[in-house]
Amino acid sequence: MKKLDGRKIGAEAMEQIRVRAVQRVQQGESPEKVIATLGFSRACIYNWLARYRAGGWHALRSGRPSGRPKKLSGRQIAWIYKTISDKDPLQLKFSFALWTRNMVTRLIRKQFNLKLSESSVGRLLHQMGFSCQKPLYRAYQQDPEAVEHWKKTVFPGIKKRAKKLGATIYFEDESGIRSDFHAGTTWAPKGQTPVIKVTGARFSTNMVAAVSTRGHLRFMVHQGTVTATVICDFLKRLMHNAQQPIFLIWDRHPTHRSKKVRQCIESFGGKLEVYWLPSYSPELNPTEQVWRSVKNHAVGRKSVFGPDQLKSAVTGCLRRLQKIPKIVLAFFRHPECSYALH
Repeated sequence: MKKLDGRKIGAEAMEQIRVRAVQRVQQGESPEKVIATLGFSRACIYNWLARYRAGGWHALRSGRPSGRPKKLSGRQIAWIYKTISDKDPLQLKFSFALWTRNMVTRLIRKQFNLKLSESSVGRLLHQMGFSCQKPLYRAYQQDPEAVEHWKKTVFPGIKKRAKKLGATIYFEDESGIRSDFHAGTTWAPKGQTPVIKVTGARFSTNMVAAVSTRGHLRFMVHQGTVTATVICDFLKRLMHNAQQPIFLIWDRHPTHRSKKVRQCIESFGGKLEVYWLPSYSPELNPTEQVWRSVKNHAVGRKSVFGPDQLKSAVTGCLRRLQKIPKIVLAFFRHPECSYALH
């Protein structure tokens, strides 16, 4: 598409375009997307950001820009944006993995021999549309190609076969929760940190659960190690009175691959089919969202004083989820799990 020429647009209109473009970037849109929708050359948006950074909104007016001289040019800002978007510090031979203000300051000093304060870098990041976020962590052993193959080829094949046989697809997982896990915040007068009394003892309980693409939740709470015997017990409960085949998707935990579990699966005469998630990819399992709900929105906000109370709290939370299929289906709409609904 032919790029627009700002010289052929009125001065007042260009001022409005520049201001609106910078505002959109500050609201979180990528500079590349903003300038593409406006039809100007890629360099324009970074020049406008550089002008705004040097002199504020006044500097975006038509005519000769005023204000202090620019420390960073539009070309340099474009490089910074692309580098932070596409790479992490480790790829640039830094020893830290997160883009902090200090790390971006060091990047600018290394690349352009310019010294900026961390507060100045913070403003720059905001002006480029970046926000400070808690990153998602992935095991370095994870194979991205295997994950993509699972989403685009393997799971659609499973879904197609399930539809043909009238089978229900379940995702299974296990997790544990300890008495010293706490979540949530509370209101209190400024400067007066509230104190919540809890037990000093440590105890835990384990959970086994499976969620289906139809909004079903099946679970079992167990105090003790989740062994092959426990998994077999759960599978028997899952298959009890099942009129149609069940396709079970889970990870490659050694317990799942044990001889006892394999024999248990075979005992159902083909009514239970098992499929394996890609290695080191727990985020692909919607049941992970069940654990997050139990830990962060229920048990983690309670004062628990004994093993029985912990087990009761966990069981109560899972039973409430079980009665509301809409919430269970909402777990599948998590960005990492939405592939299962498509």
